Amino acid sequence: MIDPVVVLRQILGSKGWLSGADAEPYQRDWLNRYGVAPLGVARSATTAEVAAVVKACREAGLAVVPQGGNTSLCGGAVAEQPNAVIVSLARMAAIGEPDLDSGSIAVEAGAALAALHEALEPHGLMFPMHLGAEGSARIGGLIGTNAGGSQAFRYGMMQDLVLGLEVVTPEGEVWNGLRAVQKDNAGYQLRKLFCGAEGTLGIVTRAILRLYPTPRQQASALIVMPDFAAAVSFGAFLRGEASEFLTALEFFSDVGLQLALKHLPDLAYQLETRGDVYLLVELASSSQRVALDEILNSALEWGMEQGLVLDGALATSGAHRAQFWRLREEQPEGQRLEGEQLKHDISVPSGAIARFIEAGAKVCHDILPGVRINPFGHLGDGNIHYNLSPPEGRADFEAKAGQFAEALSSLATRMGGSFAAEHGLGRAKIALAERNRGSVERELMERLKSAFDPQGTMNPGVLLRSSQ
Repeated sequence: MIDPVVVLRQILGSKGWLSGADAEPYQRDWLNRYGVAPLGVARSATTAEVAAVVKACREAGLAVVPQGGNTSLCGGAVAEQPNAVIVSLARMAAIGEPDLDSGSIAVEAGAALAALHEALEPHGLMFPMHLGAEGSARIGGLIGTNAGGSQAFRYGMMQDLVLGLEVVTPEGEVWNGLRAVQKDNAGYQLRKLFCGAEGTLGIVTRAILRLYPTPRQQASALIVMPDFAAAVSFGAFLRGEASEFLTALEFFSDVGLQLALKHLPDLAYQLETRGDVYLLVELASSSQRVALDEILNSALEWGMEQGLVLDGALATSGAHRAQFWRLREEQPEGQRLEGEQLKHDISVPSGAIARFIEAGAKVCHDILPGVRINPFGHLGDGNIHYNLSPPEGRADFEAKAGQFAEALSSLATRMGGSFAAEHGLGRAKIALAERNRGSVERELMERLKSAFDPQGTMNPGVLLRSSQ
């Protein structure tokens, strides 16, 4: 039998195959919790090479693990067994010319999100996906995890922004679904099956993405609220008052603000009043004729009259707007610098955010009195990054991380929400999925996996325990 490594080297050439110490940068996940040394890393440069690698691995019985920027927070892009090949898409980073008339663009799966934003700037078009890791997160990984981001409530998740896909199947065949149309009802919506599949059904190699006109004006405000209930009520009012212009509705707590200000000395909070909760609101329009500042000012006045708003300020310049956004975006960094932390990616119906946070606080303090809770996230779509720090004076969580995850996941499920809002399941949340999703749902997923990948070689151990 021919050594599969020899075959893979022949397919990829000297620049395309990494092993030993050269493969170490690809080995561990973003949080350094998962990953073993793979047989090697296939740095394919073309779709044909990806297909040949997948076919060779299948014939040799090797697992295949697709990897983009490896920014997964759930360990979904690293190997779990040594007889695995990581397929890195980093060399497939081409970005095509945008179709200005249709509002679409073809990109390879290894293109970084930030690079796509930069490429679109001269054309007056934008791709409305923004998240903290956009400098390293790649398009294929964003599709694989069905990423969300701060504007998902207006523009949708990644599955809503993908018009067409090219995918290498588990057999090493290539499905060309690169159709740049929104309406395509010729059977099952195959392109959406791969959004959120985390590489378990095939490897996305190219995509056609939907674009939008770049806003010609924006109005941003930082708003101080007395509590989460007030934030929910004010958010509902804003959705009714400024729905088609509302592009960001982000929230964070005073716990998170204190941590960020403590550990990031160049961070500035410029309002006079502090509250329990803060909203970052942004309106945008591609027309200069819409009075966005007037709409936002009027909403602030209403909020103050109703006792929902304690204080607020509109950004007076681009630099001022950037200061507001840093207060929200540095929430994870402030908590990381504080020390040990636990991350939970929760979603509930938007109207239930305050109730979840109140009930979650009780649950968490019952498990570990004094635990510090730092909820922040996307008010518009109900996504809560419910992060914990140990009680003051403690360095750890007394080995209770599993209890927190179980309790919060169960609470979100009972409230009609999800324990995996936008980070996916990866390897980290399989057990939670088995306990919080019904048997019929899990069985349907297992049937789908078996139909696409009967040998179970595509990213085994991700999404489904049975895929190992």
